[in-house]
Amino acid sequence: MKYVDEFRDGALARGIGARIAAEVRPDRRYSFMEFCGGHTHAISRYGIAELLPEAVHMIHGPGCPVCVLPIGRIDQAIGIALKHGAIVCTYGDTMRVPASPAAGPPQGGQHPLGGREPQASRGSTESLSLMKAKARGADIRMVYSAADALKTARENPAREVVFFAIGFETTTPPTALVIQQAAKEGLGNFSVLCCHVLTPSAITHILESAEVRRFGTVPIDGFIGPAHVSIVIGSGPYEHFAEEYRKPVVIAGFEPLDVMQACLMLVRQVNEGRAEVENQFVRAVTRQGNLAAQRAVSDVFELRERFEWRGLGEVPYSALKIRAGYAAFDAERRFDLHYEPVPDHKQCECGAILRGVKKPTDCKLFGNVCTPENPTGSCMVSSEGACAAHYSYGRFRDVELVAESAA
Repeated sequence: MKYVDEFRDGALARGIGARIAAEVRPDRRYSFMEFCGGHTHAISRYGIAELLPEAVHMIHGPGCPVCVLPIGRIDQAIGIALKHGAIVCTYGDTMRVPASPAAGPPQGGQHPLGGREPQASRGSTESLSLMKAKARGADIRMVYSAADALKTARENPAREVVFFAIGFETTTPPTALVIQQAAKEGLGNFSVLCCHVLTPSAITHILESAEVRRFGTVPIDGFIGPAHVSIVIGSGPYEHFAEEYRKPVVIAGFEPLDVMQACLMLVRQVNEGRAEVENQFVRAVTRQGNLAAQRAVSDVFELRERFEWRGLGEVPYSALKIRAGYAAFDAERRFDLHYEPVPDHKQCECGAILRGVKKPTDCKLFGNVCTPENPTGSCMVSSEGACAAHYSYGRFRDVELVAESAA
């Protein structure tokens, strides 16, 4: 296929790998963080790590929007559906993210989040999710776009319809547009539970973390910058990291040759002592980004003072909330929601994996209790999650093969 197959050429990939191997210095190790889950998926799917020399180490970052969504936000969406009888629309991966346990102490047969508690699950420690809440009778619907949620509101004028909006800067403009459209149409039954988060704030938080700055347990020599996010915000916002923290950034596409070339560009920057923002994904990314999308986002949203990320904790000015001018479409205001943080499963290592401190195979639950079919942690839910990518493409199954002796 034109413009796809060309970026999946195995011979070219091996050639770039050989070039990287020729240019790495024997006396040093190179540690690069791929921030975006799309790159994590590509690295596992195409076996990119095996093409890189041993000196180049890839660190998985927190750029999977489903993975960083904290349990408390899932609980809010479930509560809107169960307690208020609203139709909750959201993207497919969000449906399977584990939330709070399905049953706490019996409350007269009532589930702590609202709704009737099934007899079989009382006293259970099983985690709830949007999918499981749907099975209990909540009207929760998977949509392919924010526009689908708006259409649902038009088709159900007597029902409250809430779009549970998640994602980085890539999915934020469509949410802004449907809020603007709802305001034009006067759709009084439509609102948005906004959980959109921001890439630059997360990168800053990682660079300021104790693991990176004080202890050095997560050495980062450079970043592979996200592709789709950068189409929207441009390459300009990353210049701060290069200048302030002396960390090179190479924005790359999601195809295997994109990632390989980005690694080569980062190795060259490190060898030459440079810390610049380079754009490998020139076929789609500009320095200024999509100005029309940025204007729509600025019109509808403003910064939150703080927002909890799974794995990172509270990160200041790292997420968006709906402006007062569009307050009528803010589900947090409409349903008087107050966020309550909820701790992760005690044995789940998603938090450490999202910070780059651990690998998926370091988690005791990985591939055992926790699988894509029955995820315990958020990193196993989406294909962009580090655990799901490792599991799906068998990178953890490298075992020694012993030939059977002839009888």
